[in-house]
Amino acid sequence: MIYEWLGRVPYAEGLRLQEASVAGLASGGKERLLLLEHPHVITLGRNAKPAHVLAEEAARQAKGVALYATGRGGDVTYHGPGQLVGYPILDLKPDRCDVRRYVRDLEEVLIRVAADFGVEAGRVEGLTGVWVGEEKLAAIGVRIARWVTSHGFAFNVSTDISYFDLIVPCGITGHGVTSLQRLTGQRFAVEEVALRAAAHLGEVFGRMMESARPPVARAPHAPQEALA
Repeated sequence: MIYEWLGRVPYAEGLRLQEASVAGLASGGKERLLLLEHPHVITLGRNAKPAHVLAEEAARQAKGVALYATGRGGDVTYHGPGQLVGYPILDLKPDRCDVRRYVRDLEEVLIRVAADFGVEAGRVEGLTGVWVGEEKLAAIGVRIARWVTSHGFAFNVSTDISYFDLIVPCGITGHGVTSLQRLTGQRFAVEEVALRAAAHLGEVFGRMMESARPPVARAPHAPQEALA
């Protein structure tokens, strides 16, 4: 499975990259894991309730927050700087054709990532995602078509949590949202967390992970006379 850290990518471009990866897999290409951040954006899943977007359009525009309807499952969520977004493009056939298992496996990946940074995260009965106490650390919203996955997860690394006040996150009331930075008091690079997510996804799904951008081999030292 190819994984790639893409940096900050506009949401529309993220959708295009997913579509291209799904098409590539259908044409005999490799599975992929796209790892990135998005600029401020609110996304609406197939089951989203408009009332769960609390901010009026003018308020969203003032804060530079875009709004997109998507093909993933779930309700309303927020993406923005400091949040790791992962889009696994996986073929679940023939032995993992179970939507519930897939979601639980993604949760396991993110629970292991949190543990790498000293945070004990877990699940809340009846709710999707990864939690620390009553606060959500990571959200999951997926699309599965012919058992090929897209969309995926959002893990709050150093996310500005105040942006979640613009929505009812995932349509869930009575629970808060947290981040790795708030839990540890430390600021980690999103790319560092992304590499841990790639490693743990390989473990949980039994994939050999290969970077799309392997280190460039250094040229051998030139002979002394060539330097004169």
